[in-house]
Amino acid sequence: MTDFGKAGIALLALALATPPLTAKAPRAPVASARLFTATGTDAGYAVIATRKDKAVLRISLRGVTPGDHGMHFHTVGNCKGTGFADAGGHLNPEGKMHGMKNPAGSHLGDLPNVTADTNGFAVAVIPLAGSAKTLFTQMFDADGAAIVIHASADDYATDPSGNSGARIACGVFKKN
Repeated sequence: MTDFGKAGIALLALALATPPLTAKAPRAPVASARLFTATGTDAGYAVIATRKDKAVLRISLRGVTPGDHGMHFHTVGNCKGTGFADAGGHLNPEGKMHGMKNPAGSHLGDLPNVTADTNGFAVAVIPLAGSAKTLFTQMFDADGAAIVIHASADDYATDPSGNSGARIACGVFKKN
């Protein structure tokens, strides 16, 4: 494991272990995914944690171009195939349109953009919409789920992928 990989995992572990500033109970990690590029290079780590019936995604990303990158949960827990095609489409059990700005949207798998700094590094904590139970029922079905990072920003409206470009990193979620 690279020094950065250890540092990224340590940062996420610290974030998960650090009590919130409120009196609420800490979030319990439920699932995690190692992120890799198409060439197999370590690209970071994603953790989903819960408190009651709400979930949050914590992501540490590295080695990407500076700027905004679209992220989505995908229907299949498989990061193989050209451009991670085997991850399938966005997690969308209700058959909605894409995008948080789409009046008919959004997919369950739609996530906000993550912004990489000038060194290609990003850390984000993203509250997930809906109930944790619904999300996990869809994510941990027979073929699992993946998180995919895209080359460009998601415009939050264009169906089906937000015009977010090529899939540049992928990770398969595993239950903790």
